[in-house]
Amino acid sequence: MYIMNCTDGENFSQGALTRYAKLQLDPSAAILNYGQGLLEGLKAQRTKDGQILLFRPEENSLRMKMGAERLCMPSPSLEQFIDAVKQTVLANQHWVPPPGKGSLYVRPLLIGSGPILRMGPAPEYTFLVYASPVGNLHKDKSHRATPGGTGGIKSITNYSPVFKPISEARSTGFSDILFLDAATGKFIEEASSCNVFTVKGNIISTPALQDTILPGITRKSIIDIALSFKYQVEECQLMVEDVMDADEVFCTGTAVGVTPVGSVTYQGKRCEYKTGEDTVTERLRAKLAAIQTGTAEDDFGWTSTLNQA
Repeated sequence: MYIMNCTDGENFSQGALTRYAKLQLDPSAAILNYGQGLLEGLKAQRTKDGQILLFRPEENSLRMKMGAERLCMPSPSLEQFIDAVKQTVLANQHWVPPPGKGSLYVRPLLIGSGPILRMGPAPEYTFLVYASPVGNLHKDKSHRATPGGTGGIKSITNYSPVFKPISEARSTGFSDILFLDAATGKFIEEASSCNVFTVKGNIISTPALQDTILPGITRKSIIDIALSFKYQVEECQLMVEDVMDADEVFCTGTAVGVTPVGSVTYQGKRCEYKTGEDTVTERLRAKLAAIQTGTAEDDFGWTSTLNQA
């Protein structure tokens, strides 16, 4: 893994690779007491000719910088972030699965690692990157955030509050939850860890970004691909009724890629959606996957090839 440290008021300097190991933290570390931390996620994919591709790591860096500003944390520069990711992937290149068998999931973390008892920003910060091989996820098909909160950044504190409602939903046979806005309970925001889209005819809709919705990199990419295919894309307030009336519904995210939704149940009413090969969802998914794995021309300039030893 790659690790880099700095003190409050200073910039991150040169980091280094080290063996994957447990971290030593003071019990009063800001990350443990006040949740001052951010996470990112991206994948390294192996192509058919054995090369390793990264997908839009600069977007992850920019999103971490935005989150760091929100949480009063210093952040690594764009160059430092991308260099750390590349070094981590190359050091673990033997763990990148063969084409079609999965990917190497890369997890950058930025945490307030310094001790502080009073409530406030940490005196020291740690940026680290580790990785793990993962299979192809999601082969099948409470309020997550409130206005003025941290739903629009990848704060570590955003995730554990949804564990309970997701567990309850899964215990009754559902795969995930669609969260509604906290203010009115009328508008769709996100699933537990991914963005949501609907398809109605030639129109593809997704909730407009605000401080309760994460600016997903896969979301952004799918919008660009959809526009290149001449679909009409709307970023709007997506009502529950719009979802229940859609032809197709799908989710996007680093872990899920582009995953079709088979059905949504709301207040006892179940709506089923078109899935399979002859769908808008599959056309978008196939194009994105082809770019990420190097089997199609990257007309957008989104991928970068690592130089392996």
